[in-house]
Amino acid sequence: MNIKHLLVGLALFSMTPTFAQSQTGAKELNLQQAVNYALENNESIKKASYDELGSKYQINEVRSTGLPQVEVKGSAVRTIEKSMIALPADFNPEGTGPLIKPMGTDNTVQAGLSVTQLLFSKSYFVGLKAAKSAEDLYRIRKEMATEDVIYNVGSAYYQVLQTKEQFNSINANLDMLTKLEQILTLQYKNDLVKKVDVNRIKVNKINLENQKENLQAAYVQQLNVLKFFMGMPLEEQIALTGSADDVLLDEQPTMAGLNEAPTERAQFKILNKQKELKALEIENIRAGYYPTLAAFGNYNYQSQYDGSMIGNSEAMWFPNSQVGLQLNIPIFDGLRKKSQVQQREIELKKMDLDIQQYNKNTQVELSNALSQLGNSQNNIAAQERNVKLAQEVYDTTNQLYKEALAPLSDLLNAETALREAQTNLNNERLKYQIAQLSYLKAKGNLESLSK
Repeated sequence: MNIKHLLVGLALFSMTPTFAQSQTGAKELNLQQAVNYALENNESIKKASYDELGSKYQINEVRSTGLPQVEVKGSAVRTIEKSMIALPADFNPEGTGPLIKPMGTDNTVQAGLSVTQLLFSKSYFVGLKAAKSAEDLYRIRKEMATEDVIYNVGSAYYQVLQTKEQFNSINANLDMLTKLEQILTLQYKNDLVKKVDVNRIKVNKINLENQKENLQAAYVQQLNVLKFFMGMPLEEQIALTGSADDVLLDEQPTMAGLNEAPTERAQFKILNKQKELKALEIENIRAGYYPTLAAFGNYNYQSQYDGSMIGNSEAMWFPNSQVGLQLNIPIFDGLRKKSQVQQREIELKKMDLDIQQYNKNTQVELSNALSQLGNSQNNIAAQERNVKLAQEVYDTTNQLYKEALAPLSDLLNAETALREAQTNLNNERLKYQIAQLSYLKAKGNLESLSK
């Protein structure tokens, strides 16, 4: 799910306290705890678990057709108007023409037990294999849902952390402007500076306070998105204990395996399992060319009598029973099964293309993740140097301003440059964390975040 699509909707329903309030009495969570909470409570994973459980019942359903089928049957028929039969005139004692007689009796009652047992059906055995493969498919789909949830939780988690870091930077800048405003106000009262200088500081301060409010709203929205992916009630208070500098990779990322799609990814397993199911579907159609054999047996009591249907003492019951074999041999179906097989074979070829496309997509994802990791590391180092330089410029300009050797505009420009440098560093750290998540996803190792 796209995080951006959730921000506005969740913000409208927000019950999350402010940033400052959320730190008091809140449940502390690191990334591993957040992921594990999501694995237990996320609705998508729960639905996938139900699908997996349902597939087990599907196997039982298929298996049941190969077990004995036992039925107790009964029927009671009251004939309202009997069929008539015309017998030759020789049977007519009056010799006046054909003898017309009613057929059957007023009542026919029957009750009995029937048993059938499938002895041979190739389609049955193919169906069992397909049901077991379908169970594997639902299990893998659960793995895929788990991968998606872990990635979404990790991404939302670090967005919240980055916003928190940016919040701290704005607070620090606000503190600097507040102190500067106090100094200028005092100097203005002593006619040492002009009122316009005080107003310029106030304008910058108001702009920064507006940014702080916007950031507060973004923090609330991002925290709600994280709770959504975790399956956590929005009203529950949490505080994230992770850091923007967390290292998620146990080993140094390399180009190894770039030309081979990781077989551990759930998407790869799903494609291969779907191909296996399609092959079994073809096998099942071809199984229709084979004969089927079943045994059957039944035991019945039957009575036919005239008069009242219930409470007739003249009704007599007679048993009858049969056992036998039923053999069905398909001869010609108008080439229907052949056409069905040809259609499935085309679909199988399309699946091969899907797997090839998946391999290429995975190579692109892995290559891009590696590129982004290297680029983010370089950018973080550059932005850290930039923040250090911006801080030195601000400190120097601030000192020169105090000594009346630099105009106020230089000080404000230095403060703005420092804030931008801190924001850029913050953004690069977020990109690096997302790149780590993308690399783990491309390698099929996202579940390592839950351990």
